[in-house]
Amino acid sequence: MNILHIDNSPRQQSHSRQLSAAIVKRLLEVAPGADIIRRDLGTDPLPQTAALYAAALASPATLAAPPAGSLDLSEQLVREVEAADVVVIGTPMHNLTIPSVLKAWVDQILRVGRTIKSTSVGKVGMLRDRPVLIGVASGGFFTGERANQPDFLTPYLSIALSSIGLKSQQFFPLQGTAFLNWEQAAETRDKTLAALDVTAVKRLTEIQDQPAMVASVGWNHADLALPRHASPSAH
Repeated sequence: MNILHIDNSPRQQSHSRQLSAAIVKRLLEVAPGADIIRRDLGTDPLPQTAALYAAALASPATLAAPPAGSLDLSEQLVREVEAADVVVIGTPMHNLTIPSVLKAWVDQILRVGRTIKSTSVGKVGMLRDRPVLIGVASGGFFTGERANQPDFLTPYLSIALSSIGLKSQQFFPLQGTAFLNWEQAAETRDKTLAALDVTAVKRLTEIQDQPAMVASVGWNHADLALPRHASPSAH
């Protein structure tokens, strides 16, 4: 089984990193032989949308014949998702929504003709569904009885991932972190993760389902033969 583990906080000792690490630890208890592809966007951020990439996405004609190299980064990131049986995302809530580094990743993996198909009834995801486990840390409260701010993170990320076919999502909110010490945060984190459903992961370990690979822009299966805990280049 392959796990794609993505962190987005610029702080190494952040609550969202602790949360995503706890999720991965729980997965490894179910699938101890799992391989982990690590992408740390908090410390190694992706570039913002470049001119060549924007030019490639401008029209069906430019997508059919994109500028040389314009889709390479996008293709690498999409293939990481395709190679994963489970995606784990740890993210802080920045100003009511996702951090800009996570938005940069989303902008690269949502690609018409590659991960999204435009139809007469709207956009349809082209990727195989798989569990996506999302740990969200917030200094304030955005859900429940103590909610005092809106939440644009959960609906946006849910719709964005669903649009490419990743519909099996679980969100784990760790709220009020500005008012928690580390011991309290650990207790709250454990309570939050009590809702973690690993049923699908257990099935994956039994079925040994291998992700479908697509050969394009010069990539092949060997490009994704990463060692355990490998950290692919972001550029």
